[in-house]
Amino acid sequence: MHSLTTQSYKERYARSLADPEAFWAEQAQYIPWYTAPTQILSTDDEGLTRWYTGGKLNTCYAAIDYHVEQGRGAQTALIYDSPVTKTVQTFTYSELQDEVSRLAGLLQMLGVGKGDTVVIYMPMVPEAAFALLACARIGAIHSVVFGGFAPHELAIRIDDAKPTVILSASCGIEFEKVIPYKPLLDEALRQSAHQPVRCLILQRPMHPAALHPRRDLDWQASVAQANPVGCMPLDATDPLYILYTSGTTGKPKGIVRDNGGHAVALAYSLRAIYDVKPGDVFWAASDVGWVVGHSYIVYGPLIQGCTTVLFEGKPVRTPDAGTFWRVIEQHGVNVLFTAPTAFRAIRKEDPEALLRNKYDISSLRYLFLAGERCDPPTLHWLQEVVPVPVIDHWWQTESGWPMVANQMGIEPVPVKAGSATWPVCGFNLQILGENGQPLGPDEEGYVCLKLPLPPGSLPTLWNDTPRFRQSYLSRFPGYYLTGDGGYIDDDGYVYIMGRVDDVINVAGHRLSTGEMEEMVGSHPAVAECAVIGIADELRGQRPVGLVVLKDGVEVDEPHLEAELVGIIRDRIGAVAYFRNALVVKRLPKTRFGKSLRKTIREIADGGPYAVPSTIDDPAILDEIRARLMTQNIGHAFRFQAI
Repeated sequence: MHSLTTQSYKERYARSLADPEAFWAEQAQYIPWYTAPTQILSTDDEGLTRWYTGGKLNTCYAAIDYHVEQGRGAQTALIYDSPVTKTVQTFTYSELQDEVSRLAGLLQMLGVGKGDTVVIYMPMVPEAAFALLACARIGAIHSVVFGGFAPHELAIRIDDAKPTVILSASCGIEFEKVIPYKPLLDEALRQSAHQPVRCLILQRPMHPAALHPRRDLDWQASVAQANPVGCMPLDATDPLYILYTSGTTGKPKGIVRDNGGHAVALAYSLRAIYDVKPGDVFWAASDVGWVVGHSYIVYGPLIQGCTTVLFEGKPVRTPDAGTFWRVIEQHGVNVLFTAPTAFRAIRKEDPEALLRNKYDISSLRYLFLAGERCDPPTLHWLQEVVPVPVIDHWWQTESGWPMVANQMGIEPVPVKAGSATWPVCGFNLQILGENGQPLGPDEEGYVCLKLPLPPGSLPTLWNDTPRFRQSYLSRFPGYYLTGDGGYIDDDGYVYIMGRVDDVINVAGHRLSTGEMEEMVGSHPAVAECAVIGIADELRGQRPVGLVVLKDGVEVDEPHLEAELVGIIRDRIGAVAYFRNALVVKRLPKTRFGKSLRKTIREIADGGPYAVPSTIDDPAILDEIRARLMTQNIGHAFRFQAI
């Protein structure tokens, strides 16, 4: 077996592309299989790539039971740190095994079996992690819905996943505010056609919920009566979970993750990218509702035998901008992974990093950033504040683990501001032009991956392989379309420049502007609208709506804006951060009727832009710029036409 430290990055990367079967057969040896795979790489009946066919394993076993059997039962597996409830709680691997096996036993008692789905709608509490692992233990397929989503979005996911059981909690907490979850769940179930057999509700003392007498069960009381169960052997190609991500049509796409490839890829990434060893403390400051929470709060660190931190709080105001430094010191964190948004918030409240000096963060070896592009000012500030490598890396819900990174466990290389560094082993990343031609250094185009995708990547979409092909594989045959644009420089460094579709990234959350346009357009006063993502110093991007009123309609603009903001909040949730809707006489379009969203975004962001020769009325751009300036939205005052 080749050691990570005896081969250079270029040697390993070239080998991973030239002979992917041999490369990923080696990595599979780090996973405790019940039965070794008979085929490393194969194609299924639908012509889709599958990894480790014939292999039998259980992801929960790899994450918990295996370590207990290896004598690590007394090691801390999970640290729950909740500044919003002033709680710190730890679980050893043995204690985690007990909690998860009992919850798994309860799910079986409720009729959940292999291949059944379970929706999880929970805050950042230990029971959320138990829920994922309990599903994995018995072969159920979990689908976590981020707690910030409104009932409409939850209902859509319930109808698509069709869960046997829903796991939820009475409330979540944001700063000092208690967010009742149960009314949101009840409303989602009123809207959804599919109804679960049972809902299991974790009662939190700060806001207990009323339970539906024939449907809802109390979590603690029910688990106390359950018997623990063991791990079910599963095929490597059996699905582990569904995670929904925004699509350009407004209907979310159910990303499927399988068991075998997922376990191998995460274990490899912990070694090769994050350079962590069993016993290290790994903290992904994210949420279990997102892919980072799946991969690097729950599954990845536990498979690697690490201690993982589950944090219920915010980078600021819980209680202050020093909370991240406090967590690092208190728990001896070795690797921190979070979004640039978190440190933009910290920098805004503590620009001189005075709170940082109150804490000993000498345990920290690396700081990783992802979820959105790390802007150079944030990177440079962190490089001054944190005495460890600050590493931007890039990946997606679809990939499940990093595609571009500075791979600290193989060969650390100098950082370049604005770049996520080099492609990760297994990802044959190329930049293609409009006609599918490979582009040269510094030429910006479509960021694509030559097939086959490595283990851990999505094999398809939930019950929708035609959409999988259409969304990802049809644009450039033989390639996976990431949906992002970018370029590669002369040194092989990859620069991701942003989405090429109408999905925007708000504080690391991918949201569809097309879906928002449908909602804004549903207002009886609105004839036409466009929602664009503009640059936001704190969140990376945020949506802004431009609306054209129906003929003869007169409205109070602040009142209309408040109503439209309310629609988005009610149907998507506060996570969308939709705050502005401006009335304009008409939208700028080409003579062929295409709205010039890119040009509007460039105006709002204050950069240079070209007035398209096909525009039907250039004067409308001046009106939009004036409206943005009047409302102090974006950076339109830096306007420069070219």
